[in-house]
Amino acid sequence: MPGNDVIRSLRLLSRSSGGLVSGPKQVTQRCLTRSMATEATTQPPGAAKDAVQVEQAQRPGGQTPVQVMTYRWPDLEPQRLVHYSRRLLQMPTRHDILHRAVVYEGDSTRQGSASTKWRDDVHGSHKKLYAQKGSGRARAGDKMSPVRRGGGVAFGPHPRDFSTDLPRKIYDQAWRIALSHRLSRGELIVVDNTIDINEASSPFFIKNLIQAHGWYHKGRSTFVTLEPNEMFSDAVEKFGNHARTICVEDLDVKNVLERARLVIEKNALHKILLSHSTDLPKVDTLFSPSASGEKVYPLKFSRLRATWENV
Repeated sequence: MPGNDVIRSLRLLSRSSGGLVSGPKQVTQRCLTRSMATEATTQPPGAAKDAVQVEQAQRPGGQTPVQVMTYRWPDLEPQRLVHYSRRLLQMPTRHDILHRAVVYEGDSTRQGSASTKWRDDVHGSHKKLYAQKGSGRARAGDKMSPVRRGGGVAFGPHPRDFSTDLPRKIYDQAWRIALSHRLSRGELIVVDNTIDINEASSPFFIKNLIQAHGWYHKGRSTFVTLEPNEMFSDAVEKFGNHARTICVEDLDVKNVLERARLVIEKNALHKILLSHSTDLPKVDTLFSPSASGEKVYPLKFSRLRATWENV
């Protein structure tokens, strides 16, 4: 019958997903569903390359060099800019690594020579003082007992080694973190020439120098030299409340951090960076440009060794 055919066709349309008799819920569900296919977004040419360069510049190990101004001794007139790798003088501050390095250095300097004598080490007879019973006194052994005067020391200190272990890579990072921290705060002054005084200079030369640069009563200054200089050290010792000098061989991480400012020779700084760059994953180049912009000498840092090479 024609009526049955119409009803049958309406039922088929209602069962289909795209039928005309779909309910409002089904229509809404189809409109809100998101297709899994994604459209390709077009980027302008060179955008990916610029993003990589920005990322490298933001990372500590990027290719952007750090510019450090060097000064002339003793008037501290600006001389030239020296470029360093960011892995050397732009390390993020890590207080945990600095603490481990300072503790490691402190433990290494402890002598551990304190020594006491146990009852077997004290000179004297091992004979029992008196009988165990019958004297009416407390029982006692020999006269070297720790409870008697002149006897041994119970649980006293003995010579020992207080040194602790620290991985070489962690210690090298601590050096560069300490120098980077002082540089970021403007407390690292790099001298292009040698820190020295003339023989005819007055003993008050150091005091006048500190006052001329505005360092008087603003914390002590540490002068780091490449080679020991007795004349300069004697002049600084007379004003020990305001400055001190130390050779680069005797310098440690604690000395770099504990004073108000660090005045260091450029060659001494390079020696520190050469000695504490073994943890770098690849070769970095440190160079000092001349007035014309050419490289005077490069410093190549490798994982195993670092050597000077002339251009």
